[in-house]
Amino acid sequence: MHDIRVVRADAAGFDAAMARRGLEPQSAGILALDEARRAAIALTEGAQATRNTLSREIGAAMKRGDKETADRLKAEVAAAVAAAEGAEVDAKEAAVAEALGVLPNLLDPEVPEGRDETDNVVMHQHGEPGRPNFEAKQHFELGEALGLMDFASAAKLAGSRFTVLRGALARLERALGQWMLTLHTEQHGYIETAVPYLVNAATMYGTGQLPKFEEDLFKTTDGRYLIPTAEVPLTNLVRDEILAETALPLRFTALSPSFRSEAGSAGRDTRGMLRQHQFHKVELVSVVKPEESDAEHERMTQCAEGVLTALGLTWRRVFLCAGDTGFGAARTYDLEVWLPGQQAWREISSCSNCRDFQARRMKARYRRGKDNVLVHTLNGSGVAVGRALIAVLETHQQEDGSILVPEVLRPWMGTERISAAV
Repeated sequence: MHDIRVVRADAAGFDAAMARRGLEPQSAGILALDEARRAAIALTEGAQATRNTLSREIGAAMKRGDKETADRLKAEVAAAVAAAEGAEVDAKEAAVAEALGVLPNLLDPEVPEGRDETDNVVMHQHGEPGRPNFEAKQHFELGEALGLMDFASAAKLAGSRFTVLRGALARLERALGQWMLTLHTEQHGYIETAVPYLVNAATMYGTGQLPKFEEDLFKTTDGRYLIPTAEVPLTNLVRDEILAETALPLRFTALSPSFRSEAGSAGRDTRGMLRQHQFHKVELVSVVKPEESDAEHERMTQCAEGVLTALGLTWRRVFLCAGDTGFGAARTYDLEVWLPGQQAWREISSCSNCRDFQARRMKARYRRGKDNVLVHTLNGSGVAVGRALIAVLETHQQEDGSILVPEVLRPWMGTERISAAV
């Protein structure tokens, strides 16, 4: 959500900001709606003032027995009230909110120019991409050969883009999630939080999934939505709140399933576990003062990077360009992991600073002196569990098809190696 005052103050600048997102000029239409809204408010306020003034005159006329004057004044009041009702202030306010609510966040000036992922900028890299001295397999080839990854049964149960994991791979998925959650709570200071997996429309609106991205969501028959990420309920914990300044920063983490319809992804990553309708993710959310959000963005990203390093993975940080930055973000760093089986970099985490974009939608503020100030919100994957499992399988595969378990996971797994016999 944008501040209408920003559009009024610099319409050309607002249009230039939207142009970076590949959008046509928006300010003229928004300002026309805003002018109609302001005119309706003025009419309503004028009608109320007329009613207050004439009511006193009506009382005076009736007191002196001047019925003709009283009736004339009553007619004027009725006309003013009717005009105010016809102004439809609520509808005009809703039109302005709707026009602003479907527009993406303003990008930070430092965000690289570009149209799509090919224009993203690599910031730094940990390790070098490599290939084992044998023919590396992709994760689904490894999992199926081990007899522990079953796509046919998943399709029978639920359709495409689902997976059944068995035995050691099911345990590996659980170990990854639990280890990451423990790492972020015990070493990085996040508060472990168990959240609802079904939320209402107001919650989806608060973080920007509605109204623009409804087709990407799973909706229940009673009007609730399955969460696409724990970012949604975690961030909305501060919706309609005025926080004490001393309460900030707030840092939340949750291990939860995520549900995505993958609308528009037909034909993409149809094999394996890369793009699923259901997957687990450890989410990181921060709520901070505006002046602290840049440092918090770096801190959050480093927390996610630490996960990948500890798992022995090769990874890089990428600064997303203007055309690839998500709807609610002012800037985003993606972490990409090298998959030897695919011989490709694949995204495993996105860490975004949303500035006050979500806070304005949620009316999330904190008390600074006598003022109520919008907080800044940030979110990131710490990291996607399924993709971490994929990366571990492909990175630590052995020539005999077994998988070496990263050292940090061995206490959780109870073994150093995954093979068909486990």
